[in-house]
Amino acid sequence: MSDNSNPSQNSRRSFLKTTTAATAAVAAGSTLNVGRFAHGAGTRETVRIGLIGCGGRGSGAIQNALNASPQNEVVGLCDMFEDRLKFCRKTLETKRKDQTKVTDETCFLGFDGYKQLLETDIDVVLLCTPPYFRPMQLRAAIEAGKHVFCEKPVGVDAPGVRSVLETSEMARKKGLSIVSGLCWRYDNLVKDMVGKIRDGYIGDITTIQENYLTGLLWQRNRKDDWTEMHYQLRNWLYFHWLSGDHIVEQHIHSLDKALWLMGDTPPVAAYGCGGRQVRTDARFGNIYDHFAVCYEWANGVKTFAYCRQQGGPIFRETDDYVYGSNGRARILGNEITLNDKVVYKYEGPRPNMYDVEHVALFDGIRNNKPINNGTYMSYSTLLAILGREVCYTGKRITWEEMMNSQSKLGPEKLEFGDIPVPEVPMPGQTKFK
Repeated sequence: MSDNSNPSQNSRRSFLKTTTAATAAVAAGSTLNVGRFAHGAGTRETVRIGLIGCGGRGSGAIQNALNASPQNEVVGLCDMFEDRLKFCRKTLETKRKDQTKVTDETCFLGFDGYKQLLETDIDVVLLCTPPYFRPMQLRAAIEAGKHVFCEKPVGVDAPGVRSVLETSEMARKKGLSIVSGLCWRYDNLVKDMVGKIRDGYIGDITTIQENYLTGLLWQRNRKDDWTEMHYQLRNWLYFHWLSGDHIVEQHIHSLDKALWLMGDTPPVAAYGCGGRQVRTDARFGNIYDHFAVCYEWANGVKTFAYCRQQGGPIFRETDDYVYGSNGRARILGNEITLNDKVVYKYEGPRPNMYDVEHVALFDGIRNNKPINNGTYMSYSTLLAILGREVCYTGKRITWEEMMNSQSKLGPEKLEFGDIPVPEVPMPGQTKFK
């Protein structure tokens, strides 16, 4: 999906430490000189990329991957729907002709199309399908020996997250990279601010507040030839089995910063409330339009997390407020305050974080230094799922209970046809499993 175009509300992918040369190259608007690097996946310097998921997010990610080096090529595409694949291919052949080597034989469709793409001679795969599919597709990619860029979140339920943790360990043993789509960990300003806070600029952290208060998103009307599965896949944002709900699909960016501030150590438990106040029509599936969650850490720190997707003339803000024993900070607001006086603002370069993360991925491949974001991307996903579940059920749920949950979302069989329309969760009635 596409996030708000405001830079302070853009939120996509992950934290990796890039080399000074890589960061400088992107900051200068140039691409990395890769001629001196050995190719970790073979002997050629060209890195061959396959894209799984040709919608808005995938179409953006492949551009970022091609920006990372002129020696990167996209050679294969996969999507559930032919129209999206064709549009993505046409765009690439128009805008990135020299780096596009896609043929009819390397275009794949349907639920199992990704398996066929993984059988081709690609080195790296970008996973940009709806979150439900990521655990199975990540596992298949690593088993096939491919490096992976995996969009956020990495699943919609605890069994999916546990699978991703297992797959990440498999990737580590095989020397394969997994780079997450939690993009704020790549933004220079955010890295600087988080670093300053963790170094004690405001003293010990006491409270964190995460706001992701935004407007309505796209929605696609039914067509006569669509089955219920077609409709749900085309409107995947609005079905929690596909998206995880917007606290998981979108607010994960804010929650990931809270986890990062806490040293990537999970909380002990959470509780909260939420509901479906504005988007009540059946065309909006079964997700909520607002959540408010309190996360409790073992050291007494609490994170108060608020997210909303509602239209109209309402207050909107995406920012991170961090309160310490000696002062406070706003991360996206770019200020550290002591005694009610702003004492620090980041003034350095801010290269495109979406490009920077891909530079890091491909630099790691060519230097034979794999990058693995598996643990924190899984924990941030489960953090968001925990927030969803405490609001759906009205219960206080511990991290351990959430990690061990056996509840698995989604239909029993993936095929086009009539499938159940999930009920809207109701606190006090919806059970935690």
